[in-house]
Amino acid sequence: MDDQQTSEEGSQSFKAWLSALWRVMAIPLAAVLLALVIGAVLLAISGANPFRAYAALIEGSFGNMKAFGRTLAKATPLIFSGLAVAFAFKAGLFNIGAQGQLLFGALVSAVAGFMIKGLPPFLHATLALLAGATAGALFAAIPGVLKAYTGAHEVITTIMLNYVAINITDYIADGPLKDTSGGNVIARTPAILDSAKIPSIGEIPLGFFLAVLASVLVWWLLWRTTLGFEIRTVGLSPHAAKYAGMKVAFTVTLTMVISGFLAGMGGGIETLGIVGRYQPGFNAGLGFDGITIALLGKTHPFGIIPAAILIGAMKAGASTMQFNAGVAKEITDVIQALMLFFVTADMIVRKILRTKAESGEKITLSGWGQQ
Repeated sequence: MDDQQTSEEGSQSFKAWLSALWRVMAIPLAAVLLALVIGAVLLAISGANPFRAYAALIEGSFGNMKAFGRTLAKATPLIFSGLAVAFAFKAGLFNIGAQGQLLFGALVSAVAGFMIKGLPPFLHATLALLAGATAGALFAAIPGVLKAYTGAHEVITTIMLNYVAINITDYIADGPLKDTSGGNVIARTPAILDSAKIPSIGEIPLGFFLAVLASVLVWWLLWRTTLGFEIRTVGLSPHAAKYAGMKVAFTVTLTMVISGFLAGMGGGIETLGIVGRYQPGFNAGLGFDGITIALLGKTHPFGIIPAAILIGAMKAGASTMQFNAGVAKEITDVIQALMLFFVTADMIVRKILRTKAESGEKITLSGWGQQ
């Protein structure tokens, strides 16, 4: 009798877990499906065969180990930028500046990669990666301090600081630190030393495993530490957190610093593991894609991993789709934008799925001037 009761309780618990998982995943999955359906319509209108186009997309992203490795390489910086945006969300902050933080991380990692000499490979790569992550953290501290102590809205400050980062990094790559070897005329830094490179395991980039580890650490920090509890409390209600004795201004600043650290690490891994130097244009849009990934992943560290792999697969397979099916590469950007639209306009998806919003599921951002 006891065994039967235990079995029934276990079955009910499993069903409850599946139901909770469905409630969390229903909107992102429906958003992806709707985007692909509308994308198929657009492909048909443009004269392409949707089935052939999507088959080419899958072939270019998962068709073999080389394609799979390329997908994970594309997904790696996206995981970091997605984590950066999602981490800030937990404190009620909208970090649109992940792009600028990522650029500084990519540049500083490159500088550390070619200027520091005489270090063993593991130590050099680690030091260069941490240098880039720290650069991203320091740059993110600016809007964090402004938000915490003056009430300046982080959306405005981070958008403006993106332009600052883009122009400064472009100037450095085309000016003081420009690679002049071999009569180079392109705006880029010298190549990093071999000792600073992050290697691959076969076709799989080592940076992907670092991204997964970062997701686990962010989850642990948010849900298993006192600091994480304070960050989530500030995100739910800054005034209640302040009334409870929490240091809201410090928490807001620290959250932005950690968010920038994650974005900077994404830029550093892109430089040290993929590009091999800093070159403007190679990192374009990676920080902004983090917004899409954070929303697709429901701002959960573990949800961000498959969301980043999905977007990474679209980026990796876009060229194959273009050449094999005669599809404009921009179609993948349209599909990605549709995914973002359906995730953010979730009321449309809920009408289709006939589901109700769960309490606490919506993303709440701090208002203008709130601290």
